[in-house]
Amino acid sequence: MKTIRRILMLSILLATFYSTAQDYPFEVTVKGEGQPILLFPGFTCTGEVWEATVVELSKNYQCHIFTFAGFGEVPAIDKPWLSKIKEGIEGYVKNQNLKSPIVLGHSLGGTLGLWLATEKGHFFSKIIVVDALPAAGALMIPNFDSEALAYESPWNKQMLAMDTKAFEAMAQQMASGMTLNKEKQELVKRWMLQADRETYVYGYTDLLKLDLRQDIAKIDIPVSILAATHPYGLEMVKNTYATQYANLGNYKIEFAEGAAHFIMYDNPSWFQEKLFHSLEN
Repeated sequence: MKTIRRILMLSILLATFYSTAQDYPFEVTVKGEGQPILLFPGFTCTGEVWEATVVELSKNYQCHIFTFAGFGEVPAIDKPWLSKIKEGIEGYVKNQNLKSPIVLGHSLGGTLGLWLATEKGHFFSKIIVVDALPAAGALMIPNFDSEALAYESPWNKQMLAMDTKAFEAMAQQMASGMTLNKEKQELVKRWMLQADRETYVYGYTDLLKLDLRQDIAKIDIPVSILAATHPYGLEMVKNTYATQYANLGNYKIEFAEGAAHFIMYDNPSWFQEKLFHSLEN
């Protein structure tokens, strides 16, 4: 009888995990106990980006580690990609009955956390943003006009048609600028190559179109920002963040000098120290 009961319990646990993977546009791994923290990776990255962070965080917090649809081994979804991810997260927090969860988001994940917190009646208690802006498109595109960005564009068609060799060369170049850690450059490159190509193209369009510079004025919870300074230098980065976050009332920012976009790889001890300081204050 005990054996049958154990088999039934195992079946229930497996069914619950399977349901979670199928019902949401992402997969989530949960580790640790305590106040929940949602860990959002950057664009194309898997939850593996938080591996070293979770080792420490899971000692005191319940870590919900996300990998979004189209990245890693998670099946792709139809566009609009980013809004479906956001809606899925809102449903996940509600259905899992998570109390006062914290968001820790890198890059895209940080922007996504800001977006979630602009909604009236959101569930979140704090956001920790790692090298992310409320309007990445405004930084990258001259004469930025969100409405002008479309899925059907010459650039997107070129990206979709790019052969494997050319795409790999592009990924290698991009990865070399995102982290100064040579070993991790290969990991970042692998994530880019593994990503579903349409998710890579159309999902990035979603991200570039998103402009939260006005909406962040609605955020009513503390925001901590950890910002990389390489390769632009401290003063330029300070100006960029001051401009982009001008409408956000309650935030604190720390600058990781000498670290590129993946701060957790380039200066892990600084990152851990500032992360836990942000959580405790």
